[in-house]
Amino acid sequence: MNASRIALVTGANQGLGRALVEGLAARMGPDDLVLLTGRSHRRVTEAVGEVSRLPATRARVEGRVLDVTDTEAISRLAEDLRARHGGVDVIISNAVARVRPEESQAERADEFIDVSNTATHAILRSFGPVLRPGGRLLVVASSLGTLGHLDPRLRHLFDGASLDQVEYAVESWRGAIHNKTAQEAGWPIWLNVPSKVAQVAAVRAVAAERRARDLATGTLIASVCPGMVDTATSRPWFSDYSQAQSPAQAAAALLDLVFTEGADPALYGELIRFGKALDWHDGTPPVEQDRILTP
Repeated sequence: MNASRIALVTGANQGLGRALVEGLAARMGPDDLVLLTGRSHRRVTEAVGEVSRLPATRARVEGRVLDVTDTEAISRLAEDLRARHGGVDVIISNAVARVRPEESQAERADEFIDVSNTATHAILRSFGPVLRPGGRLLVVASSLGTLGHLDPRLRHLFDGASLDQVEYAVESWRGAIHNKTAQEAGWPIWLNVPSKVAQVAAVRAVAAERRARDLATGTLIASVCPGMVDTATSRPWFSDYSQAQSPAQAAAALLDLVFTEGADPALYGELIRFGKALDWHDGTPPVEQDRILTP
């Protein structure tokens, strides 16, 4: 990576995103810059102050207010970082919409899709071109993001799809939810499965176009599954947290991907969990009465 590196994390006020910022700030150097982003100016400012005061922090930490549902704002931030710094070395797309078990999945679909999918597409489109050689662009997804978790009727929409085709499939899913035709078409009630499959498919699409060039320069684009993490977003969904990781523990495996030299061809473009690529075609469709969340 460059002598002076730039890292950016979305959804970084709390939970895993905050832990990722803390880890980056501890493992990068005094000449490096870590950008902590979130929607609330107050919370971003408070989080930056707290991370900056941690004894382990070495890099500079700055805040940027960013609503990831504003695709134009994502584009402006990417262009600003290109103009100011010549590009970015680490982008971790981590923002997620919080949905509680008692809430209607259909009623929350627009916000969930906008935060998890529309924003992922915008980050890939805007930050992919400003990712410097040797950099990392990681999208936090889930092991539910493998294709086999979808009804067989839907898998062709995402298998080998371009980013445009993934976007079209996501909007078709959104339309089916609004038209109340989603279930008969095979879409699960739970938003998390199609959303995560689409995130992974979007990463695979962009990676397929860049693979040779990125591997030659040690650049890694991938989706990542952090495992079960004890956060405010996931806690309402689990009755047993005995196996859950703290955000700092979960961040460690992701940060290892950031700081490992080069790019492993076996991991490039894949969904990575604990340092290993998951089989894209693995998984079985969920039983609707099961609680589905982000493990």
